[in-house]
Amino acid sequence: MHMVDYLPAADHGVAGVAVGDLDPRGIVGRLRHWFDTGTTRELSWRRSQLQGLRALVAENAEDIVAALRADLGKSEMEVLNAEIGPCKSDIDYQLKKLARWAKPRRVAVPARLRPGRAVVRREPLGVVMIIGPWNYPIQLILMPLAAALAAGNVVVVKPSEHAPATATLLAELLPRYLDRQAVAVVVGGPDETQAMLAAPLDHIFFTGSPQVGRAVAAAAAAQLTPVTLELGGKSPAVVTRDADLQVAARRIALAKFLNAGQTCIAPDYLLVESVVTDALVDHLRAAIDDFYGPDPALSGDFGRIINDHHVARLEKLISGAGAGDVVTGGTVDHETRYVAPTLLVGTDPDAPVMQEEIFGPVLPILPVGDLDRAIEFINERPKPLALYVFSRSRSAIERVLASTSSGGACVNATLLQLGPPELPLGGVGLSGTGSYHGEAGFRTFSHEKSVFYRPLRPDLALLYPPSSKFKLSVARRIW
Repeated sequence: MHMVDYLPAADHGVAGVAVGDLDPRGIVGRLRHWFDTGTTRELSWRRSQLQGLRALVAENAEDIVAALRADLGKSEMEVLNAEIGPCKSDIDYQLKKLARWAKPRRVAVPARLRPGRAVVRREPLGVVMIIGPWNYPIQLILMPLAAALAAGNVVVVKPSEHAPATATLLAELLPRYLDRQAVAVVVGGPDETQAMLAAPLDHIFFTGSPQVGRAVAAAAAAQLTPVTLELGGKSPAVVTRDADLQVAARRIALAKFLNAGQTCIAPDYLLVESVVTDALVDHLRAAIDDFYGPDPALSGDFGRIINDHHVARLEKLISGAGAGDVVTGGTVDHETRYVAPTLLVGTDPDAPVMQEEIFGPVLPILPVGDLDRAIEFINERPKPLALYVFSRSRSAIERVLASTSSGGACVNATLLQLGPPELPLGGVGLSGTGSYHGEAGFRTFSHEKSVFYRPLRPDLALLYPPSSKFKLSVARRIW
């Protein structure tokens, strides 16, 4: 177990660094000791942590951009729009709403239970572990971290080892800006993660693939530790014959090729009414050329694949049996970890590229006879994290939304379901369990404790044994 532990420093100054081996129970025990002091329950402490987290993002934007460029080839614009900006917005919203969310909520009391008062008190869970992914390694760690701190928890943060520059930066910055008695940063790989999962945690928040999510859930089950799993899956986009094809193509291309396709809510494949398939493909080609130029490898706005393993995996999917015809892209450069924006037409629904989440800039396009077949196709497969529908027809849109199940959905746009802070982000079925963003995040990291207050007087005799005909007649009238 490798933990980065920072010595005390004042006012966000650079701390001295001591690197040591600490056992998981030691890490959790130290955090729990601080939690048990009650400090983290104070609203003033929670606000200070959110303010520190916001300062971390605002004051280190250049370093964040550099780390994400090193790990994923992200452009500054992409980092601002998809990493830094959402974090600032989310923290600002939590600061604005924190007092209201934390306030005990009074609920109605039935007449038979009066006099009395009933409230729901939200209290922190305790020691929370956040296991971050590599594709958005700032946003997808700091946003759940903000929610956990707002709810008054202490936290173990485990950045992904597959984004080493960002993991190193977070390990340096988090103890400088946050209460280091309340937040521990553990670096390492699967062995370190597995060891931490065996510790006595109060909640585990994991973002990543369904395959790893199963392992996390299994490890948590051994301790009966509750989990939130933000997973993924194959998110479809449905395009009807009456859609605005140019707008649909641009918005689909934007979402699919952002971060070189390494986005959990990116459209994973298209279901297009066959009469407009050729026209949509033409618009998609034009959008790719407009966004990234004739050679996307030269574009400063097109990212790179995270590592060699995933480059080889994507290359195999493109050339695999039943993948269909490559009508745009298909180029792979292992040395630079570049996979071109790729469109596949004529893909077999049973092809390997349709059996797993692609998580790369490869987009299969499947013509369907009509909207009913598109809905049927979606329902034959595991429930996705996101679903997109492009149509001018309100009835068609409603049919898709009412007849399918997905973690979230977006109509005539992509990705924007993440924008409103009160829209929960979460999956359903194999795409995840639990949710966060806005108040949903505060609730995820809180226990809602039911409390009933009863006055000492009156102390009615009819509530106590022994029973009598009178007491029985009263009970019959009440119930």
